[in-house]
Amino acid sequence: MSNKATLEKDAMKVLKQTSRTFYIPIKLLNKTLRKTVGSAYLCMRAVDEMEDHEEMDAEIKQHLLNETSHLLKEEVFNREAYRRLVAPYENELPEVTLRLADWIEFCPEDIQQKVKDSTSEMAEGMAKWVGKDWEVKTKEDLDEYTYYVAGLVGVMLSDIWKWYDGTETDRDLAIGYGRGLQAVNILRNIDEDAERGVGFFPNDWSKKEMFAYAEANLQKADEYMTQISTKNILLFCRIPLALAHKTLNALKNGKEKMSRDEVEETVDKIINS
Repeated sequence: MSNKATLEKDAMKVLKQTSRTFYIPIKLLNKTLRKTVGSAYLCMRAVDEMEDHEEMDAEIKQHLLNETSHLLKEEVFNREAYRRLVAPYENELPEVTLRLADWIEFCPEDIQQKVKDSTSEMAEGMAKWVGKDWEVKTKEDLDEYTYYVAGLVGVMLSDIWKWYDGTETDRDLAIGYGRGLQAVNILRNIDEDAERGVGFFPNDWSKKEMFAYAEANLQKADEYMTQISTKNILLFCRIPLALAHKTLNALKNGKEKMSRDEVEETVDKIINS
């Protein structure tokens, strides 16, 4: 098996381990898009795991995120410098993070820089929020936080669609797509976050305001979909969005999340429609 084939197999394996929501739609993409979106998602997930680490000291997280951000800005990603950076923490960090250089290599060369730039901006923004101890006080804070952790995913995907076949999408709607998914996650994980001593609700907000925030951004996501005509891209975007809408409805009805059967039924319906 060639190195490229091994890398593709590894990328899909790690993708499956790290994200149930995105693994299925990525798997359904054609070969070029699967490789591009898969590698881009893994790059962002690599820095997300640094920010999200439950036991790592905040100063170490900031150091790792800022240094990774600098390395990603360089024209050629310095694999050896990154290896030295993460080596002291290789027992604490997951495979997806330790292998960031592999995911960059896996990405098609002519879109690599865009993926690196978006991931670099995400890492820098996350470092900032680690420093703030994730303290969201206002709607502006929430907008900034959700931009760095999710809106940027929407921006990067839009860059990929344009690179792939010239598909033009509105940046604000792309950010809304990411924000909407993140707002649903915030509502879904509210108890879990509280146990960790973290909360993403602005000071004067209750669930009512967060539901409205999620709905407003999912509305932007729905509008974003109208700008895409490539069937394969539409199929990819529809799955996470449909799951977000249905999860939001389940939460409104007092459920903790969608059942596994409901998830499978939703996905099957989109694939077969």
